[in-house]
Parts: sequence; C-alpha cells; structure tokens
Amino acid sequence: MSERQANTPDTQEDGATPQNGANGAGGPGGDGADTATTATTAATGETRGIGDSTRAVRAGLPEPVKHEPTLPGPVFAAHFHLPGEPTGPYAYGRDENPTWTLLENAIGELEAPGEEDVRTLVFASGMAAISSVLFSQLRAGDAVVLPSDGYQALPLVREQLTAYGIEVRTAPTGGDAQLDVLDGARLLWIETPSNPGLDVCDVRRLVEAAHAQGTLVAVDNTLAGPLGQRPLELGADFAVASGTKMLTGHGDVLLGYVVARDAELIAPVRHWRKIVGAIPGPMEAWLAHRSLATLALRAERQTANALILAQALRDHPEVSGLRYPGLPDDPSHALASRQMRHFGSVVSFTLATRERTDRFLGALRLAEEATSFGGVRSTAERRGRWGGDAVPEGFVRFSVGAEDPEDLVADVLRALKESAD
Repeated sequence: MSERQANTPDTQEDGATPQNGANGAGGPGGDGADTATTATTAATGETRGIGDSTRAVRAGLPEPVKHEPTLPGPVFAAHFHLPGEPTGPYAYGRDENPTWTLLENAIGELEAPGEEDVRTLVFASGMAAISSVLFSQLRAGDAVVLPSDGYQALPLVREQLTAYGIEVRTAPTGGDAQLDVLDGARLLWIETPSNPGLDVCDVRRLVEAAHAQGTLVAVDNTLAGPLGQRPLELGADFAVASGTKMLTGHGDVLLGYVVARDAELIAPVRHWRKIVGAIPGPMEAWLAHRSLATLALRAERQTANALILAQALRDHPEVSGLRYPGLPDDPSHALASRQMRHFGSVVSFTLATRERTDRFLGALRLAEEATSFGGVRSTAERRGRWGGDAVPEGFVRFSVGAEDPEDLVADVLRALKESAD
C-alpha cells in the first residue's frame, strides 16, 4: 500500500477523527507530503509553495502505484471484510469509505494548504454539513448567532434549534452587525459573502471578538469556495460549505463538507454524521474529487466573467441594486479585497417588478432558470419566488458560468431589451 493510501481513519469508534492532513494523505515527512505542498524551481533548486491550479489538480491523490489508476474509482461497499476485533479504518459503510477519505484529504488541502492537522468530513449535502455543526455543538440553554440575511433554509434550522431550547439571535452580515448580539453566545455562524445579497463581513474582526469571550466561529464558505477564501486562515474554528456549488461545478452532485483543525471540536460533528447517516454516496464523492482538477480553471473563468457581466450592467437604466464584491464601487469591495482571493461567480441585481423580471428570465438563452449557483453553465432566478429571503420581488441572483463572456453579456443585454415593457 502506498504512503498516501495508508493515511486512512484510525478507528470507527464514536468521535474518532480521520488523520487526513491538509498536505495530502502522505503524512508528515513523507515524499508524498512534500510534493503535495511544495515545488522545486528548476533554475535555483529552491522549494516554494505550489499554486492553486497545481494543488487542485493533484489534491488528495494517492501515491502512484504501477498499473493502478491515478484517481482510484469509487468503492461501493456497505461493509468491509473484518475478521476478529473491529479495529482499523474501514468497518461499515456509514462510518467511512476509502473514496470519502481521498476526497476529504483533497478538500483539506484546498481549505488549509500545508497544514497537517486539519480534519475534513464530507456529507450528503450542504445542509447536512451545516446541520451537523449546529446540532453537534449546541445544547439546550446555549445561544447561537445566525445571519439574518443568510441562506434561505436557515430559518428552518432556526425553528428546530428553538424547539431544542437553544436561543437563536440574528443580525445582518453587513457592517459586522452580528457583533451587537454576540455577548455570551456559544457559536457564531458567519456567511460571507451572504447569499443572496452578497454583503461581506470582517471575518478576522468577528473571530477576534468571539474568541475573546470563548465563542466558537463557523464560516459558511459556499459563495467563495476554498480558492476564493480560507476561513481557517482567518481564524475560524470551522469552514463549512456546500460542495454542490462551485467546488464540483457541474450541477450533478449534492455534497457538503466541514473542515476544522481541532480534533476535539470535529469529533462530535463526526458522531452526528454517524447517527443521522448524512453520508455521501461513493459515486458522488468520486465525481466531486474528479471535478476538483478543473476547479481553479473554472473559478478563474467564472469570476472573470462575473466581473465583466457586472460591469456591463452597472449603467443599465433598468438595473438597480447591482452587487458584486469585485466591482471597485461595490460597498463590500474594500473589505472583500482584504480577505478574499477571488470574488465568486454570483452577481445580483433588481428589476422594477416581478413581472418584468420573469419576462427577462424567460428571454435568456444562455442562462437556465434554475436555483443553484457556481456551475459552468450560467443560471439565474427571481429569488423572491421561494420566500424566506428579504429581497425585492424583482431581485435576480445570477450565477455566471464559463461561457465566452462576449456571448453571455450579449445575451443578457438582448434579454433585457426584448423583455422591456
């Protein structure tokens, strides 16, 4: 067995954590660990940190073995051969799977490059990952601070938390308003940029205030992704995301993940995954891992396209409330520039009425009317149709894909013109 393949979870006892280091499965000191996080400059012989594309292409791969594939295929197993005492990494399919392990290694490398002590857990969906942190870390009598302008499923979570005797406080993302309701909270939940409004908060500032009073911090990193923002580097205790979005990027996988450095903090998250069975299938995990190889390419193209589209809409007479953190005049741009490495692929704006927006969406040819974001094919929707988001009826969340920017901009401007009153 190769050095990378040997780096698997140690045990299946409740609360155990896999030793999936952020520098790959090779473990400290091995050749695999070195090559996963550094590269040698040919001219000087000096080592340096590798770039995002190189890391994404190679993240989580096992050590090469003759006649074996570079990325092993999915392991379909409900149980594993286990004679004698139930020791070792793989016993039952609800606890662990070798395909998950490789993906968890890969995500850990992207979220926390070069860190050997990071732990990653993958889940069946983003909401499964979110729920696992909230319900594993909170008890009756605790208080949690949620964003009032976050993902529209959070109010459903709030109802359940309240039913369990947990105090839920909310405040907007912008202006670091969550600081105003932080006192005495057990957990601060940050979503930055916020979905769908694209407000940004100062993660470092909120983390410093939270940790000063013993409050844990989790950051929903879905809109930025691991190449756009690294919450653990900003001081957060947990980085949480829906891998359904840009991480996998093809609109064909539901996935979520949680990353943390502290083994004691992530142990109850693992236990929660075990008891509720919120696990990804091996095929989904394998598809997600395969998709990571193009993550940097997709992110570069989609974020560039998003900025081009936002610039094209900036002076359009029918567009109001345009938001994209990458625009120099966006209210969040200065702060986003300090803590984000790219600004994501989502642009939001508002048209005058619900009817006007529906006509515009129906006139688009290169953007599908669908709910999600981060995929290679552009999608757009009138977000108010779902309820739960405090947005105008004409609010549009536009997820910018990897199309040629000239084609996409032309299609959007044509749709705006043809759907006008």
